[in-house]
Amino acid sequence: MSWCALDVRSPPETRDAVATWLVGRTGQAVEERDDGLLTSFAPSESEAGSLLTDLRSAFGEGIAATARPLPDVDWSRRWREGLEPRIVGRLTVTPSWTVPEGGLEHTVIIDPETAFGTGEHGSTRGALLLLDRHLRPGDRVLDLGSGSGILAIAAVKLGASRATGIEIDPETEAVATNNARRNGVLDRVSFLTGDAAILTELLSPAELIVSNILRSVNQSLLARIKASLAPGGIAIFAGMEHSERPIFLEAIAAAGFLVIDEAVDETWWSVAARAG
Repeated sequence: MSWCALDVRSPPETRDAVATWLVGRTGQAVEERDDGLLTSFAPSESEAGSLLTDLRSAFGEGIAATARPLPDVDWSRRWREGLEPRIVGRLTVTPSWTVPEGGLEHTVIIDPETAFGTGEHGSTRGALLLLDRHLRPGDRVLDLGSGSGILAIAAVKLGASRATGIEIDPETEAVATNNARRNGVLDRVSFLTGDAAILTELLSPAELIVSNILRSVNQSLLARIKASLAPGGIAIFAGMEHSERPIFLEAIAAAGFLVIDEAVDETWWSVAARAG
């Protein structure tokens, strides 16, 4: 089998969606380099060609993508070599094949699957860091755009009494539920498929709401998130490029939020705020 690498560049606003699409279509992890290049793998040149055609059809001509043949190596497993445990605050995020020895109280086990969120992405790590800093024992947590469930799982590992994830993509619910089961927190974590604009207020109040989505979606949810927070509650917003910081700071100030903390990981920016 002659594997090919797919090198893909896309505009920042579609990069996460493209990465998720590649994982879903190939079943392989996606490497995201510091310069924004995404690399995935296909098992043959013909499959690589079909994927590139479908990718351009799905995301338009703004996508720059090429395929290159690889040496005769088992790339279906080779990508695992680059995935190692990551420490974020008190948390250790790790794939299942590199679980560290010792206590698992603050270890979150997440394997790359067809749902976004493994700890390999700067926006996820930024959200995890702010979650670690600001979650209080006993908090009820809502995780908007929950993907793999990593943030909801991390929340209960850090002491939340309950965490509920909301994700519009129906294919991720089974993945997230399985991740919660793998981490032994299924009794305190649940996942719903639906629109966060509708479900957030129905599931309120929550002491902490984390929203790791695109900036435009975060902005559209500001009023609903504010209305869904318990008194003194905190909202964590992630999924935004650092260049978008001025725009979003203006938006959350206008919505009545007071910034209490920020985090930057590579080019990704996250912010924690309290409703004023």
